[in-house]
Amino acid sequence: MMGTRVGFGYDAHRFGGEGPVTVCGVEIEHHIGIIATSDGDVASHAVCDALLGAAALGDLGTHFPSTDSQWQGVRSLDLVSMCAQKVRSAGYDLAHIDVTIVVQSIRIGPHREDMRTNLASTLALPAISVSVKATTTDGLGWIGADEGMAAHAVATVYR
Repeated sequence: MMGTRVGFGYDAHRFGGEGPVTVCGVEIEHHIGIIATSDGDVASHAVCDALLGAAALGDLGTHFPSTDSQWQGVRSLDLVSMCAQKVRSAGYDLAHIDVTIVVQSIRIGPHREDMRTNLASTLALPAISVSVKATTTDGLGWIGADEGMAAHAVATVYR
């Protein structure tokens, strides 16, 4: 099938341990860290799943299972790079990434441009092709209770 394809990604992690928190490769000072196999970068993980989904290549856990010790502590932007390569190897070019970070207590705004730059550079895309947004849940649910954070991502690819 020729043409444009879209993939959706989602990831969530609990807060725990010591900070900082990494989002789109940017370390943000925070009193508590993220519980994860990798560096816990929820936004990068969501981007990975969006990319893989757009090319119908499965999900992050299929390619980088948390049960495999080689992924312990891995830098999530490296996973983004590897996923982008898998998508390109499947015959697709990347067009656009849109990420929404959902977190109550961490302010994303002061770091947004660095996050866009990191993702764009990692994906070999112009910054204009990468969008990073953030929202809270206005105190609702587990994110609103500041128990963790999540991210949604959409990737557009084409042949």
